[in-house]
Amino acid sequence: MRSYGKAYFASVASALLALSGCSTLPRSGPDDQAIERQASVYLAAQKTEQTPYALVDLTANVLGFFPLEANKTLSTGFGPSRKGPPSLPLGVGDVVSITLFESAAGGLFIPADAGSRPGNFITLPNQTVDTRGQINVPYAGAIRAAGRLPEEIRADIEQRLADRAIEPQVVINLVQSRSSQISVLGDVNGAAKIEINPNGERVLDAISGAGGLSAPGRESYVTLQRGSTTATVPFEELLSNPRENIFLYPGDVVYVNRERRTFLAFGASGLSGRVDFDESNLTLAEAIGKVGGLLDSRADPAQVFLYRLVDAQTLTRMGVQTGVTKGGDGQFPVIFRLNLRKPDGLFLAQKFGMRDKDILYISNSDSAEVTKFLAVVNTVTSGVAGPATDAVLVRNAERTLR
Repeated sequence: MRSYGKAYFASVASALLALSGCSTLPRSGPDDQAIERQASVYLAAQKTEQTPYALVDLTANVLGFFPLEANKTLSTGFGPSRKGPPSLPLGVGDVVSITLFESAAGGLFIPADAGSRPGNFITLPNQTVDTRGQINVPYAGAIRAAGRLPEEIRADIEQRLADRAIEPQVVINLVQSRSSQISVLGDVNGAAKIEINPNGERVLDAISGAGGLSAPGRESYVTLQRGSTTATVPFEELLSNPRENIFLYPGDVVYVNRERRTFLAFGASGLSGRVDFDESNLTLAEAIGKVGGLLDSRADPAQVFLYRLVDAQTLTRMGVQTGVTKGGDGQFPVIFRLNLRKPDGLFLAQKFGMRDKDILYISNSDSAEVTKFLAVVNTVTSGVAGPATDAVLVRNAERTLR
């Protein structure tokens, strides 16, 4: 084995030490010390310039500003599902058929020579509820129909014909309902307006009547609009919680939209890349589990980072100085740091909810950096072929140092 001078080894060693202290060693993300150092530098200068991001340690106090999102419900805003189907009064545009019966021939509607007819009745031409909300019946005049049930209209007509016809009886049939309709829009296979049947239509019935979902159920959200009230619920919540499958009322609008909720994972985890939520409410602990947890050979449990944009008002309430001018709005970059070396770390992660487009980064441990450094040392020392190569290595190390 060839022997080398002390000057050579000193030069190579100093160069490698410089490399180990810089950012030249390979890694999958920023060094945790660099994250903290840069945040500290800018926070110290917060009086003169806006910080690039805020570094917030995840504690029990911080959890209070970021509560888990409660499951959105339809039953809260519109009443429970056990509330029965709505009554369906007539409305403008509805088409009805009216049949008038008399107890004997020779009356107002049944002539005396109508003995060959099968029954003493006459069916009037179909009536459409006009814009004034009325229909017209011969000898009874204009009858208010909009907002009234067919039974109420029947009794009104019979009363008006009582002194003209022979014991009149009235039958009203709804031919076409245009006022008792609901609209189903969005990511369904066939957007449609659906008539509400007397038995009632629930939310899932309406979606089924529109051809079902055109997107995966776990990525679909259902919004119900009734008048000035709107509520949104995950589609899977409708399936798992029957109380949310409430009855619909005339004029309701059901809108289905696809919202793929994902987060990105990098660093010393079992899986890197884009990951789907799958669940409506995903916690940080579950997110770490979905990416395979922390790698024992690389990860630093005390340096688990979550990147997120947070509104400046929330940070101000937390007492975090961001340098944003008073009254400013918008989103501000925040890095949350979770320390899983502490016994309560997993409890905190279990109570901290993930948001769409969050970035999860798990930093390497210092020992992993030392291992990589030693691998570089081994590569350099084992690849020496002679004095000429020695000189090249030294010159390269010197250039790196400069």
